[in-house]
Amino acid sequence: MKKATGQTLTAPIRRIRFVHVAIFFCVWVGFIGLRLVWLQIVRHHHYVEVAARQQQRTFEVAPRRGMLYDRDLRELAMTVMVDSVYAVPSEMGSSREEEAEILAKIVHSDPTDNFTSEKQMLARFNDSRNFAWVARRLDPDTAQRVRELNLKGIYFQKEFKRFYPNNELAAQVLGYVGTDDEGLGGLELKFDDDLHGEPGHMLTALDAKRQVLGSQESDPMPGENLVLSIDANIQYMAEKALDDQMDKVKALHGTVVVMDPHTGQILALAISPRFNPNDSRHMDADVLTNLAVSDVYEPGSTFKLVTYSAALDSAGVEPTDIVDCQGGVMTMYGRTFHDDKTDMGMHQVTVQTALEHSSDVGAAKMALKVGPDALYKYIRGFGFGDRSGIELPSETRGLLRPPRSWGATSILSLAIGQEIGVTPVQLAAMVSTIANGGEYLPPRILLQSTDEQKGVQYPDGGLKPMEFHPENELPAQLPDGAHRVISEMTAAKMRMMMQGIVVEGTGKAAALNGYSAGGKTGTAQKIDPATHTYSKTKHVASFAGMAPVSNPAITIAVVIDSASVGSDYGAAVSAPVFQVVAQQVLEYLGVPHDEPVKTPKQLQAASAAAVKDGFGDAPSEQTGDLNAMFAQANELPADDPLRIAMNGGTPAAATSAAPVPTPAPAPQTNAQKSSGFTNLLPAKVVAAFKANAAGPEQISAPAPAIAKPVVTPPSSNAVVMNAGRPVAVPSFTGEALRQVVEQASGAGLRVQTVGSGIAREQAPAAGTMVPAGTEIVVRFTR
Repeated sequence: MKKATGQTLTAPIRRIRFVHVAIFFCVWVGFIGLRLVWLQIVRHHHYVEVAARQQQRTFEVAPRRGMLYDRDLRELAMTVMVDSVYAVPSEMGSSREEEAEILAKIVHSDPTDNFTSEKQMLARFNDSRNFAWVARRLDPDTAQRVRELNLKGIYFQKEFKRFYPNNELAAQVLGYVGTDDEGLGGLELKFDDDLHGEPGHMLTALDAKRQVLGSQESDPMPGENLVLSIDANIQYMAEKALDDQMDKVKALHGTVVVMDPHTGQILALAISPRFNPNDSRHMDADVLTNLAVSDVYEPGSTFKLVTYSAALDSAGVEPTDIVDCQGGVMTMYGRTFHDDKTDMGMHQVTVQTALEHSSDVGAAKMALKVGPDALYKYIRGFGFGDRSGIELPSETRGLLRPPRSWGATSILSLAIGQEIGVTPVQLAAMVSTIANGGEYLPPRILLQSTDEQKGVQYPDGGLKPMEFHPENELPAQLPDGAHRVISEMTAAKMRMMMQGIVVEGTGKAAALNGYSAGGKTGTAQKIDPATHTYSKTKHVASFAGMAPVSNPAITIAVVIDSASVGSDYGAAVSAPVFQVVAQQVLEYLGVPHDEPVKTPKQLQAASAAAVKDGFGDAPSEQTGDLNAMFAQANELPADDPLRIAMNGGTPAAATSAAPVPTPAPAPQTNAQKSSGFTNLLPAKVVAAFKANAAGPEQISAPAPAIAKPVVTPPSSNAVVMNAGRPVAVPSFTGEALRQVVEQASGAGLRVQTVGSGIAREQAPAAGTMVPAGTEIVVRFTR
């Protein structure tokens, strides 16, 4: 029994131990499993990040920002590689304060830059263990000084830095970028997504001693390059002329817009004052705005071009029609309009004279002939009251109310450029519409783009230079938004009237040397913020014009705000800027002269006349110097018929034979005198008028034919004098030196040349009958 009892006592004890051990192992395994679940699933991402921080370092590789070129592929904004300095605070140990102090003495050169100060630098070292910026985008000298310190935990990283090689040139157009390479103004902001590109990443593996084992890098995608319609040289000319005038008249700010009237492309957009986009820390917020597209002002008298265009195009008005300016005073609905005091007293004058002298009464009567609805249509047709769509940020549509919101005298106010707000770009587009024959073309400042980094290195698919060459006609494919505003005939009449403004009217200070010019001055009163009425002392002076008038190559709008020294009228403030810019740009583009080039003496006389009457005088055609040279070269006596002819007498051949009179030109009729604008029309338009029996005599009078007798050139170098057969002097104007010599030799004449380039003047005049062998004097200029 005892044996059996012992067996029954031991078995339960063993089972209990087994159960305990089994339970223990189950609990232990369950705990391990739960811990693994916690580590591998719940906390997986956390420990992956911890491991990554310990074993590797990841950098974002910034993409190269796209470049901005002018139309000839000159760099306006580019990206360069520079050094940035960062620290690994965990490697610096207890020397953080000392290193921060040493580094700050080198990199903290600008007192206004708090980022590189010792206090801010030390704060970043204490806030992070693995990465903290010391300074970004250092110049090479500063980076080299930091490198020579060889401090513990200090490393270098290459970064891109935006660089503007021309500093302030076209600053408001280009804009600028921030520290993180994001666009903050101008085209940099407008096309930030295109210019920025896609960033890449660099993954670096480290061992336990934080030694680099290897790295993996994904290449960034560079930004897109953009080519602007701006010509850097023309931009500089416009900015220089504007800055000089701003310094002279001490104005608040100014704008110059140079445009190609046949494409709508902006060749220059100058604003003063400007800023240096390379120095983003010291920018004045007041000069960051692009006033050319965001500044709204009342245009004043320059807007009369719209009024007169509408009257000529829709109301049957002609430049030779008579308008009563009522002595410069007009009262309507209790409101009185006054002309400028210099034009008070004008009564019955032609429409052209009223525009030349900028009569407010004359403009008001033109608007009444058109009517409110039609005038509003023309105003909108010229692009006012709506955004042009130019590729610049913050463009405003201006201020223009529909006719239903006009007051009783609003149509009179609009006629003289009041109760409407425009931008300088809109003003330039309006003048371009008249210059190109009546077709409104939306202004553009962007030409083309590509994903190639350097277009000049990719002749088969990269950027192409778009050197500007003035065109004579509109392109076959007009851009979106283009539409006809006025007829070609109306545009030609307006160009003729605008030329009269420069020659005889308020725009004399805009007259060019060797080129015809047309435009309109404007002086608009500003609203006084204190009284909310028109100020009597603050004005916006403007001038909008084109050159040459016969075939406009450029249009220019000049707007200068609040000149404080001297006269603040557009004729005295803005017209001279147009004169300087237009003269330089036309010469730079190689546009042929369409008027005689004045000598220094003539320019001095014109300048004296300008000082005398305040506006300047029209150029006069004189060739006295050449005539004297001709007389001296041919040893003409005082009573020689040729000398008499050059002094205003009737030319005759100085031979023993009977005198041969020069064919006299046919007298002009009044109709022919009043239709000079037809010379400004394209040939196809004149042909169309002739085909429709408009009357050739109403288009233009044919020039009298000049008899050119055939003269057999001599076979030797000696000049054979044929006293019995006088020779008609050919016309050499516009010819090169070689062609002049060949023509003169073919006619049996000799040539004395003055200057170089293209023939501009000659003595005696073409058609004069002279003996064979006479020496003709021809002046050449470039």
